[in-house]
Order: sequence, then structure tokens, then C-alpha cells
Amino acid sequence: MRRKPTANTEPPDRELGSDAGAACRPGKQECHSHRVRRVLFRSHQIKRNPIHYGTSRIHRFDSPDGSYGVLYAGRDAYCAFIETFARSAGVRIVTTAELEARALSELKATRPLNLIDLTQSGALARIGADSRLFAGDHSIAQLWSNALHEHPAEADGLIYRSRLDPVRHAIVWYQDRAPKLVELSRQSWYAPGPQRRLLVEIIEHYKLDLIESHSVAPRKPPAKARQEEMF
Repeated sequence: MRRKPTANTEPPDRELGSDAGAACRPGKQECHSHRVRRVLFRSHQIKRNPIHYGTSRIHRFDSPDGSYGVLYAGRDAYCAFIETFARSAGVRIVTTAELEARALSELKATRPLNLIDLTQSGALARIGADSRLFAGDHSIAQLWSNALHEHPAEADGLIYRSRLDPVRHAIVWYQDRAPKLVELSRQSWYAPGPQRRLLVEIIEHYKLDLIESHSVAPRKPPAKARQEEMF
């Protein structure tokens, strides 16, 4: 199905493949999909339910018209952490207040996930895209999200490389396709015990600085910004 970008989403050049719908339509390029394990990790505000599908049209692979909800998660805790706490390249500081205000939840799908795989060799070339799909303008990525959502494969979502640690893989779930999710665990990022040891390992791995700070009650966000900053 062909989707033409509007004036404010036109890419600066043709290299990224702005005609996302044409690139993924039947009879042209194929989108490679495969099944992944059912346990995944999500970083979120500690007082909120981790199973939340956003329609704010703010985040990378959100529906461009809000017609379907999107949930973001990581295949491991490292991905969930780096996409939440280092939202911009060059961010080197994490505060204890931030860690106490957010939780790491482990989620499990009730069946294996069938995802369009954008991490494998050749996956981007086959659909006419490049790595800016993961790190470039959100409005273009949202057009791709819509085209892949409408692809005949009817996948549950996407798996793609983290923009801040390409070795790690992030996942997008489409609300109208994905299986039911079950929350297995939820802990503050700064909880003692095994969670604290995991946190230390992650901070040392990314060479971040941990700053002691006092918690300040956050302001209530606007309704359309309920989805996490992650991804």
C-alpha cells in the first residue's frame, strides 16, 4: 500500500526510501520476519503499569495517525536501560533520583512473537532503508512503522537495533496484533540486592557516572505524553 509523506515529513533526500509503502508492498521487496523468545524487558515510571501502548505520535515507531498503539521494550536489561537513561548521545550522568523513579519490568508474551527483523544483514537494503531508520527523524520512521504494520505478513511488531548500542536489540509491539503480555516482575532500578548488582554492571559497562541526588516529585505529564521517553 502506497503512503506518500506529507510536506513536513519529506526526507532531505531519497536515500532513506521515503516511499515506505511501495518498498514493502507485495511483489516488490520482502520483509524478513522470525520468532523471538517471549521474555522481554521494559523500563518505565515506577508508578505506572509497564504494559502500556502509546498513541502519542511522539516516539520513533509510533503510528503516524495514532490508529494503533505501540509498546517499546528491550530484549535485555541493558537495552532497556541505555534507551531510557541515555536518551541523547553524550549523556554520561545518571542520578539516583532518576533510578528510584523508574522500574525495570520483565514481561512475558503468551506465545512466541512474530516480528519483522530489521537487525539482520540485508534487512534494510531489501526494503530500501538505512540505519537512519533507527537514529534519524521520527516522522520518517513512523511512516515505515505504518507500512510495516500494513504488510501482508501481519507481524506482531518490529525488532531493530538500539540507536545508542547497536549490539542490543529493541522491540516494538503493535497493540492490535501482539499477544497478551504478563508482568513477571517489577523493581526499582535502584532496588538493593540482585537488581543493584545488575545496575552496577550496566553502569560500569557504559562508563557512566552515578550521582547521588534527592528525589523530587515529578510534575504530572500531559495526557498525550504518557508513553515513556524510551526509544
